[in-house]
Amino acid sequence: MHATTVAVDLAKSVFQLAVADEHWRIVETQRLTRIQFERWFANRGVGLVVMEACGSAHHWARWLNGLGIEVRLLPAQYVRAYVRRNKTDATDAAALLEAARASDMRPVRVKSLEQQALQGLHRIRSLWMGTRTSRINALRGFLREFGLAVPVGARTGLEAISRVLADPASAVPELIRGSARLLVEEIRLLEARIAQLERELAALARLSPACTTLLSIPGIGLLTATALVAATSGDVTHFKDARHFASWFGLTPREHSSGSSRFLGKISKRGDRYLRMLLTHGARSVLRAAKVAETAQREVCGVRRWALDVQRRSNHNKAACALANKLARICYATLRDKTPFGETERLNKKITRESFVIPT
Repeated sequence: MHATTVAVDLAKSVFQLAVADEHWRIVETQRLTRIQFERWFANRGVGLVVMEACGSAHHWARWLNGLGIEVRLLPAQYVRAYVRRNKTDATDAAALLEAARASDMRPVRVKSLEQQALQGLHRIRSLWMGTRTSRINALRGFLREFGLAVPVGARTGLEAISRVLADPASAVPELIRGSARLLVEEIRLLEARIAQLERELAALARLSPACTTLLSIPGIGLLTATALVAATSGDVTHFKDARHFASWFGLTPREHSSGSSRFLGKISKRGDRYLRMLLTHGARSVLRAAKVAETAQREVCGVRRWALDVQRRSNHNKAACALANKLARICYATLRDKTPFGETERLNKKITRESFVIPT
């Protein structure tokens, strides 16, 4: 039997398949174990496999591509609308077939091993940072119960906590002092691991032309550059334009319109929350640096001047989101042109000046 399309509802150990012919009619269904799933494709002629972009989907997509089979990963939140009646593995597989037929359904690009490994490094760092923060907050709470106030700031607060625990005359009871010291040691160990991971990211960034290009943009640091490369592999040609790239991060307004009434609300907050957070923090740092430079009466131009003008017209948070949107568009342009930000800006100014030259 020759099947043109197969929809796969993935799981850890049970895989539901819906086999469709060239007219998208389901002609066969299968419920396979992991080993049976691997053997099934070796004995069938399959032209297209449709899956949700969920856990392990990129692994199976790479494996199927190695067999010469085209794979289309669909966003899970959009496939859900095609599920009819009760939710089962069989109806999920059938919904995948219906969603794959939609002409406006944009598939998710299959990530490489290197991309997923780099994303894993970022997730590990986030977990360690969260654990470090929770430990510091726990120590703050313990010392507050004994009448000791810890100054604001992770580094300053941790140093103050260490001094208090090292002082035998402090108000901390001996019963908790030893365990609190172990918490401080755990925090120091986490900080050492985070620093080592950041050194690994810096070494990877030096070897990546896309990261080097992104680092030339104001507000784009090591974490943002490597996270963007992990998400896109440094190739943005599958995005229609810079506006669509910014909307991919959820940095464009949420729209609620009908007829002649159009309402643009807050940012949609769709897409990758981690990348959106990094871009927003980068925008805040650019705003802060621009404000400091303006207060010191130093020259502020380009995107920094634009951000300050937006802040004066609205407020700080709106200006930060607007600047994050602009930073995303600048990232798109630099990755598309493979040109650092400074060179792109100079080229655009040159083109603008030449466009106003009147020929003699």
